[in-house]
Amino acid sequence: MSTTVDTKCLHAGYVPGNGEARQLPIYQSTTWKYSTSDDMGKLFDLEASGYFYTRLQNPTNDAVAAKICELEGGYAAMLTSSGQAANFFAVFNICEAGDHFITSSSIYGGTYNLFGVTMKKMGIECTFVDQNLPYEELCKFIKPNTKCIFGETITNPTVDILDFDKFSKLAHDHGIPLIVDNTFATPVNCNPLKLGADIVTHSTTKYIDGHASSVGGAIVDSGNFDWLAHKEKFPGLTTPDDSYHGIIYAERFGKAAYITKATSQLMRDLGSIQAPQNAYYVQIGLESLAVRMERHVKNATKIAEYLASDDRIAWVKYPGLKTDSAHELMLKYMPKGSCGVLCFGVKGGREASIKFMDSLKLSTIATHVADCKTLLLHPASHTHRQMSEEQLKEAGVAPDLIRFSVGLEDPDDIIADIKQALDIALA
Repeated sequence: MSTTVDTKCLHAGYVPGNGEARQLPIYQSTTWKYSTSDDMGKLFDLEASGYFYTRLQNPTNDAVAAKICELEGGYAAMLTSSGQAANFFAVFNICEAGDHFITSSSIYGGTYNLFGVTMKKMGIECTFVDQNLPYEELCKFIKPNTKCIFGETITNPTVDILDFDKFSKLAHDHGIPLIVDNTFATPVNCNPLKLGADIVTHSTTKYIDGHASSVGGAIVDSGNFDWLAHKEKFPGLTTPDDSYHGIIYAERFGKAAYITKATSQLMRDLGSIQAPQNAYYVQIGLESLAVRMERHVKNATKIAEYLASDDRIAWVKYPGLKTDSAHELMLKYMPKGSCGVLCFGVKGGREASIKFMDSLKLSTIATHVADCKTLLLHPASHTHRQMSEEQLKEAGVAPDLIRFSVGLEDPDDIIADIKQALDIALA
């Protein structure tokens, strides 16, 4: 198998045998047949591998997870029903009531609510931090019960870039894993596991699918974090699981312990499995991911350069701009470019930005992002609507911020649409 990302997008994960289906089959079945009771019993005891109920695993899902795993350079992976489910499982797999974790305050609004509201009700405390603080300041947020650090490769919607060197050092100096949401960069433009992260999550709904056809998520584990070396911190992986006859995941499954626990315990009980049909759509999207990401970056760079030159635009944020505060980190961690998402504000403030959005004809107002078609929204009114003014400020979401997800259209057509909308909004 080639090591190039372009070829992996097409061929990794599923290799048909002689006379088998060229395209990945959709196993649209809830259950699997076994000849004896003992055969099935071994599956329930985790003594044998196989399938018995799609709420836990499905062959179509596993093939797609294997492709994402290979693209990320991971050891094991699983699909979930959404990116939200992936982020929840990724943290909840190692955190329980009474535990604490740290995350960047600049993460996606839905994840912010998940961590700061819902998981708080479960007895898990989350501290939101400014990811631009120096290492020494970030160390002060670590507590004896801190179990992981979470961040986004490229923040949504503020398109800042995580400093992997700083955050992987912060995590590993304190004996905890670094979990990174790699949705915006995709494994085409960034491999967090090669930059010091231990676990990667994705909303496959975004660029990986790329066509707004299926909601889904993924978790990829590097297999590198030594759970047994920090046994007292991670009892869920290093002490007996009574629901599986006392299995100790880290001892029984080694590098596969984290994903095995997430599948056999969390997916068993919470059931946030991705539908096989959706996994098939993800597989189709993955085949063109490399070529699409190249075009997204090319288009977004051209749009950002135009916006920066138009005096009706108050500001523009895109790591691909040489003047951007995240440009040096982009060159360091993702030399191919960041993604197709940028943000900006229109002169005249929040109301002018909203009028501009309402005047667009080609670009679409939608809650979606990272799609083959150009989409945009106003985070303060939409994805981050539940956050207070103080929380919006902490997350870096300005009142006039427009998240603009540049699609695969001719960039000149996108620019023409922006120009006519600005003419109307600022007339």
